[in-house]
Formats: sequence, C-alpha cells, structure tokens
Amino acid sequence: MNEKTISSQTIYEGKVITLKVDQVELPNGKTASREIVTHPGAVAVMAITDDNRLVVVRQFRKPLGRTIVEIPAGKLEPGEEPVVCAHRELEEETGYTTRTMQHVASCYTSPGFADEIIHLYRTDGLIAGEAKPDEDEFVELMHITVEEAQQLIESGEICDAKTIMAVYAWKLESRT
Repeated sequence: MNEKTISSQTIYEGKVITLKVDQVELPNGKTASREIVTHPGAVAVMAITDDNRLVVVRQFRKPLGRTIVEIPAGKLEPGEEPVVCAHRELEEETGYTTRTMQHVASCYTSPGFADEIIHLYRTDGLIAGEAKPDEDEFVELMHITVEEAQQLIESGEICDAKTIMAVYAWKLESRT
C-alpha cells in the first residue's frame, strides 16, 4: 500500500504553505502524479472559562469569503513545540494566559493533499490579559455556552474541523 516517490518538484513556496508535485510509483508498478501542500503544522486551543464557556474568536477568512467563529489557533514556528505555540496563540488572540495545557488530540486536516497537522489543547483556569493579535489579524473575542456552540454549528458560523472537534470533545467532557 506504499507509494514510492520517483521525483518531486516545488511549484510554489509561500509564507504559510509550499506546493509540490510528486511523481510516484504505485503498488501495482504504474506511476501517478500527486499534488501536495506542505504546512508546518498548527495548534488550536479549547479554552474553558470558570463559568464553563468556550473562548472563541470571530474573524474573516479570505478563502471562504466570510466571517466564521473559531477557537484560538495558529501556525507553528520552525522548531517550536506545540504546547509553547498553544500558549502563545491563546494569549495573542484572546489575551488569556494559563498555567496548564492538556493535549487532547492531533489530526490531519486534509490528508488527501496536505500534511498539515493540528494539535488540539484544552485549558481552564484562565488569567485575563490584553490580546496581542498579529498586525494583519482582526478578531472579535466571544465566550459561548455549549448550547450556543451547537447553534453556531447548525447555522454554519462554526464550520471548521478544529472547532467542531473541540465543541464535541467539550460536550463529551461535560457528560462525565
């Protein structure tokens, strides 16, 4: 079931992604072309307030052409440990800091064409502070209940996999 890479050509190298085209030998000996997006990976943070609300941000997403609601998240810097990135992104986007981060799960976003992995962390015991978003990042901070999160999924305002995964993990946690 393995595909052997015969050749690889980088088509585009950007700030966030690289696109390459690999020629591969299939298990049956034939060849095929694979377009692959490489990404350094990312983290997402399921931050729960003392009154059991999920910290989310509303922001415009250019690829979708609209504003959506998401949990705080961001790209790993070269050599950065995911837990360090989780702390950094939480503070940058929301102003919150925390003493602990628990790894919940890691998942590949689109394994058919991309190697991006997102590491989901959970935290509570939040300490309020001032957000420090990147200069090209405009976010609106929100705190939502489980019921509101479900409504936002149903309305399509929460529509990304990492946030949906976090909401369902939170709902499962709330049942125990």
